[in-house]
Amino acid sequence: MRHGEWPTGSLERSAMTDFVIPPPPVVSLPIAGNARRFPVRRILCVGQNYAAHAREMGSDPERQAPFFFSKPADALIVDGADPAYPRATSNLHHEVELVVAIGEDGAIAGWAVGCDLTRRDLQAEAKAKGRPWDAAKGFDQSAPCAALTLGPLPAPAGQIALSVNGETRQRSTLADMIWSPQEIVEQAGKLWSIQPGDLIFTGTPEGVGPLVRGDQVRATIEGLAPLEFTVR
Repeated sequence: MRHGEWPTGSLERSAMTDFVIPPPPVVSLPIAGNARRFPVRRILCVGQNYAAHAREMGSDPERQAPFFFSKPADALIVDGADPAYPRATSNLHHEVELVVAIGEDGAIAGWAVGCDLTRRDLQAEAKAKGRPWDAAKGFDQSAPCAALTLGPLPAPAGQIALSVNGETRQRSTLADMIWSPQEIVEQAGKLWSIQPGDLIFTGTPEGVGPLVRGDQVRATIEGLAPLEFTVR
């Protein structure tokens, strides 16, 4: 076998391998109305996919190619769990998003309500210095997500909203997205080999803002299971 070559059949044999540490558990999403779960391979996210949000972040909302960032799969927090306020920030922000789940043959298998939690102060500092802002986005418990709804999107132009302690912070419609979900999947496919189990957070509307410990968040998209959590 050549140096760096992955041995054929190694994935099949891995179940019999003795690991030096226990392998991490499979990250998964619950499925609405179904006892099965959706295994998650990785999380890709799209930035500034609503024109009004692009403006509030100081960008030009012209229809340019979407840009992506990522979160690790284990950033997901599901099944009604509450995320902890993260370390190293004093400006945690909420961003409600439509989440796309990729199934067989790279097709969209389902949809969910997600929240891209962001350490905004770390992001601003990284941007000012021209550095990557992975730590601002891909931290532990930074991707709360509701149960997945399989099949077609119930309301393709439906309302997307987020409230904090009963006060609406974000409200828009999916029709205001600059790039549609299918277009986003196609654009992502130019950069990665999109595989079953991939999740794509498709961007957030305007109204992003801060969260503090004890805040109760409710995020909704018409026709999908709502997302509710309390920052602890």
